[in-house]
Amino acid sequence: MPLWVAATLFAATVQALRFFLQRRLSLRGAGPAAATFARFLYAPLALGAGLAVFHARGGALPATGAGFWPYAAAGGVAQILATMCVVALFSRRNFAVGMAFSKTTVLMTLAVGFALLGELPSAPAIAAMAVGVGGVVLLSVPAGVAWREAARSPAVLYGLGSGAFFAVSGVSYRGASLAVEAAEPLLRAAVTLFFVTLLQTALLAVWLLWRDREGLLRVLRDWRITLAIGATSMLGSLGWFTAYTLEQAALVNAVGQVELLLSLGISWIALGERSTPRELAGVALVGGSVAALLLI
Repeated sequence: MPLWVAATLFAATVQALRFFLQRRLSLRGAGPAAATFARFLYAPLALGAGLAVFHARGGALPATGAGFWPYAAAGGVAQILATMCVVALFSRRNFAVGMAFSKTTVLMTLAVGFALLGELPSAPAIAAMAVGVGGVVLLSVPAGVAWREAARSPAVLYGLGSGAFFAVSGVSYRGASLAVEAAEPLLRAAVTLFFVTLLQTALLAVWLLWRDREGLLRVLRDWRITLAIGATSMLGSLGWFTAYTLEQAALVNAVGQVELLLSLGISWIALGERSTPRELAGVALVGGSVAALLLI
């Protein structure tokens, strides 16, 4: 199995758990910004400590190229907005379907990756992605709701927004990690992730102090959940960043759709939610898309 595939599967698994924990926090009264802040709160400290130990043992911290900061800043802000959209979705559809909305990012990443980095997957890979997007469409529109009506619902707007922002963040993170002057993919991912999460933590802390101090206090009070969210976020992000360093963001995000299957399992086992036959058909299409991408 290629390293980028293993890193993507690991990241998708951890991220499914992290979104479940964020949902629990949001159900306790934390707003989208506060629940998003929880994922970034501890990551810079842990990553900074790890890089410090690496440097203290004689490892040389890599330099960053000229394009690093614009890509890192764009990716960091886009990821904040994408995560807030996903958290806002949780109150509108069940957990598994809410996760499906965020996966509209796959084809969007194709366009963003080509526009920013000039990258485009093979034709068979694009066809497999299209099958996965078909599954996402089945999952995204509520049963018994007309397509025209569904297109105007806030949930669809949040889903499309999260997909667009995740597309920008994924491609930007790849651009930033490629600008880190190091041979080891994990080191390039760790350096990029450290600076990105440091920026994200600072931006969200300032926003919450200004607009939602109660949400900030709630995140600090619920430190057990917050710590678990931070740990799963850091591990998942290391997986995503490593995969983005090694492979095109569009392919990484397409394989990452396996997270939908994991979210469905969490929805069934932990939340007692049930999916409709159409939603299960959508999951089957997404699973087939991921399997085809792994075989191409």
